[in-house]
Amino acid sequence: MLKGEKVNLRALEPADLDVLYRWENNTETWRVSNTLTPFSRFVLEQYIAGAHQDIHATKQLRLVICEEAGRQVGCIDLFDYDPLHARAGIGILIAEESDRRNGYATEALHLLSRYCFTTLQLHQLYCNIPSDNEASIKLFITHGFEITGVKKQWLREGGKFRDELLLQKIH
Repeated sequence: MLKGEKVNLRALEPADLDVLYRWENNTETWRVSNTLTPFSRFVLEQYIAGAHQDIHATKQLRLVICEEAGRQVGCIDLFDYDPLHARAGIGILIAEESDRRNGYATEALHLLSRYCFTTLQLHQLYCNIPSDNEASIKLFITHGFEITGVKKQWLREGGKFRDELLLQKIH
């Protein structure tokens, strides 16, 4: 477990199935996760059952963000883990609107970044953010990420195309 003042980051547990099912099937967040179809309970059970596997084998890591009392408020992910080039992608979700702007994402990003640079010995982290997601852009820039690229008309939603930004943090 990675411990902070406001949040702890912990591994997925079987008891997280209901909350994960709700988060993954919330169509409001599909826009930022590039999800197109719902997840079944069975698929999520299998995912949780395999979540104990080493990051070197799966190339990904999902941690649950819990506030001080232990309530799950979101998750933070590493994906495309590449030990050869010492980099990984990072994504974060604070699931409920009422939990946003409380510092949970800020501390979770700090904790996971520190883990990546010290324990995993990564050289860089990156993220992809829709250009109109001002809150996420601000979060990552505040944590030392820089906008290094723009993917023009990369995302389609409702018949319109939007740009996506590439942000990187070099250790």
